[in-house]
Parts: sequence; C-alpha cells; structure tokens
Amino acid sequence: MPTSRITDTFAKASGESRAVLVSYLMAGDPDLETSFAAMCALRDNGADIIELGAPFTDPMADGASIQKAGLRALAHKTTLADTLALAARFREDDKTTPVIIMGYANPVFRMGFAKFAEAAHEAGVDGTILVDLPPEEDGELRDAYAPYDLSVIRLATPTTHEARMQKVAEGASGFLYFVAVTGVTGAGSADPQAIAGNIEMAKRVSGLPVCVGFGVKTGDQAAEMAKIADGVVVGSAFVDHAEKAHESGEFADAPRGMGALAKELSEAIRTVAKQ
Repeated sequence: MPTSRITDTFAKASGESRAVLVSYLMAGDPDLETSFAAMCALRDNGADIIELGAPFTDPMADGASIQKAGLRALAHKTTLADTLALAARFREDDKTTPVIIMGYANPVFRMGFAKFAEAAHEAGVDGTILVDLPPEEDGELRDAYAPYDLSVIRLATPTTHEARMQKVAEGASGFLYFVAVTGVTGAGSADPQAIAGNIEMAKRVSGLPVCVGFGVKTGDQAAEMAKIADGVVVGSAFVDHAEKAHESGEFADAPRGMGALAKELSEAIRTVAKQ
C-alpha cells in the first residue's frame, strides 16, 4: 500500500542510522521526457523519496526558482494528468521509491478529489503535499484518499505552536514537512539549532517522521539538518539545473546535474550518524 512505501523508506533509513533525502523536481520542466530521466537520476544517486511538482499558475509558497519552473512546464502545456502519467511511467519499473505529488489544491479540486485519488492510486503515487489546503478544509480530500491509503502530508513552520501542531497532525500521515524558514522555497537558510526544539515538538505531537525543507541547497546544509530531522528536502537547487538546461537547450544536462547534486547530498547526509 502507498503509505507503507513511505513507512518502509523511513524504517530502512533509521536502520542505517541516517536521515532520508527527499528530492523535488517540477513535472514537465524542461519537458516530460527529461523529467522522467531526472526522476531516475535522482533515485539512482541516493534520493529516497521523490516529490514531483504539479505546475500551477499561482504558486504562492514558492520562490523564484520553482515559480519559473512552473511557468516553463505550463508553457509546454503540462497538466496534472501529465504529472500523474509521469509518476505512472516511473512506477512501471520502480516499485519501492515513494513518489509524492506536491502542488496546490485548485487543480486537484478541479479534477475532483475522488477522481484524483483514484488516478493517483492507479499511477502509484504515495501521497500529496497540497500547500494551500489547511487541515480545517481537507476533510473531503482525506475521505477520498482513505480507500487507497494515500498520505496527506502536511506542513508546519517555526511559528507553529504546540496547540496548532496538534491540529496539523490530526489526520496527517506519511511524514510531516517542516518549513525551516518563514519564507518561500529557496529563500535563505535556516539555523538548525534555532529550529531543533520545534522539530522535536513536531515529532512528539505528530508521531510522524519530520522532514526539513526550504532553503537547503548544499551538502553541508543537508548534513546539518540531518542531525535534527528524519529527512531533508531539497527543491530549488535541483530545479536550477532544469533552468540551466532550458536556457542552453541541452536538456540532457538537467538529469546529469540533478544526479550529481543528489549524490553530493546523499553522501553528506550519510556522514551524519543519527542517535
């Protein structure tokens, strides 16, 4: 079942005394064929979980890199259905790497929660992160996901106090995505020690693995975050390779660059022995 794929991934990493690497890319950037090659390159170079971005016209949580990635994908007319088809293609040969769709509520709502849940299940998707759908408003989504054991992955931030964390954790599954900075994706970098207490609280209240993202770009940063979290999420740094490939017209450079970065990040994380 989908959620168990996520659970198994964290269990495997825990058995190896390390954090997981969660890698993000935008579907259709610079094109769908390159996105598929990039997914494989990420997986082959140490990414434990892949977040597959679904392009949307108003990505309010994202910084410049991912905003531009979404616009490039939309210029190629990449749809939510295309994103699911990309996940399904990846799942044909890879039965174990969790794939998370990350995006915004509007395209899913427009498709219909029940229809999307069925399509995501058929595509081998493990869950979603819909960043603009708060716990108070995702009951219908959770009901649609339940028959397929799809994970509703929620976000928390440094300003999420304990009472609010209890609400965030209610009905969440898979893992909790902790936003390391009070800003958009790719903005600045967080001080791990400043958020260590928040992450401990998030683990205690949710009972879920906690992954840290936003602003993590280098192996050194990933290693520092791996000391305090169950997983490290990197997005904008991968997307930047797609932008360079788009600008040069050498699309094959995108999966090569992403793979090299995934290897750097994975190796850095594995140098940190978790207690």
